[in-house]
Amino acid sequence: MDLRVGIIGFGRIGKRHAEWISRANDVQVAAVFDPTEARRDIARSSGLQTVAAIDAILGDSSIDAVLISTPTSMHYDDASRALAARKHVMVEKPVALNCRDAAQLAALSRSAGRVLSVFQNRRWDIDYLTLKRAIDVGTFGRVFNVESRLGQWASCVGPAAKEWRPNWRNESSYGGGGLYDWGSHLVDQMCLLMLPAEPRAVFAQLRGNVWSSDPDCDDFARVCINFDNGTVGLVEINTTTTRPLPRWHIDGERGSACSPFSLQFDRSEWAKLTFRPAPSESEVALELAPSGLTESQIWERFAGACRGESEPAVTIDSVLPTMRVLDAARESSRTASVIHV
Repeated sequence: MDLRVGIIGFGRIGKRHAEWISRANDVQVAAVFDPTEARRDIARSSGLQTVAAIDAILGDSSIDAVLISTPTSMHYDDASRALAARKHVMVEKPVALNCRDAAQLAALSRSAGRVLSVFQNRRWDIDYLTLKRAIDVGTFGRVFNVESRLGQWASCVGPAAKEWRPNWRNESSYGGGGLYDWGSHLVDQMCLLMLPAEPRAVFAQLRGNVWSSDPDCDDFARVCINFDNGTVGLVEINTTTTRPLPRWHIDGERGSACSPFSLQFDRSEWAKLTFRPAPSESEVALELAPSGLTESQIWERFAGACRGESEPAVTIDSVLPTMRVLDAARESSRTASVIHV
């Protein structure tokens, strides 16, 4: 029997999820809630049933699970209510505003006996998988330095839904800013890339320069991470540059690699990692990794977990190290100091 999912929040990403679910096996959208009639109209035009209140989803015993795709500041309250209603829960990234709330949601899911997962879909981007494969097979030997960047001259708001507070990603009270937006993906990738090493210290600089009148909402974020194996990781989200730096740069005892940045966010372009062995001046292209999970397959894995067949593609426990680094980055920027994780 199909997993019946209620969608809470039908903005740009909520609509994308409905499309991914429509291509997934054994999953279907049962109902959609959004506070704006215009977004509910869009859902209905796609053939989806809509409701005018969250409780119509949470109180429907035929709905097995919910997707929380509201603004970041609302994730904790919405997910808590869903778990209290004994629904399985998928939350858009980041799962919450801080690690304390994320850990509380994990505890609520355990006490409710329900699956809680986070849509960290960029764990299966081909550029990340290609770099991870190269590190795992020893291409670089001991890795000294990994730099992960996103650069553009454009706000993180991007093609947001215009019907409800379209600029919320530039407002700190809603969980806006580059660190929460792309940073939650890039920090997550960095932490997984370095396993079994763990982050130990963080120094960060978060600045609001161009796109936000809110000084606490960053359009530039630089996060330096010391791992316990000696590797230094750098994550940088700079939406105020006209000259983006390479998507990836890696240094190790056997050589270095980098990949170009694509303003079209073409992950196959980001995956064109060229490796220069030390001390040679010749370059070779790193072999592409096998494709990872699609977004629809992530939903299929979630459905299997809700049926008790396996774990979801992303467990809540696997996200907590990422949340600790995001917390440390904000505290480091606030105090201009190194924060030990």
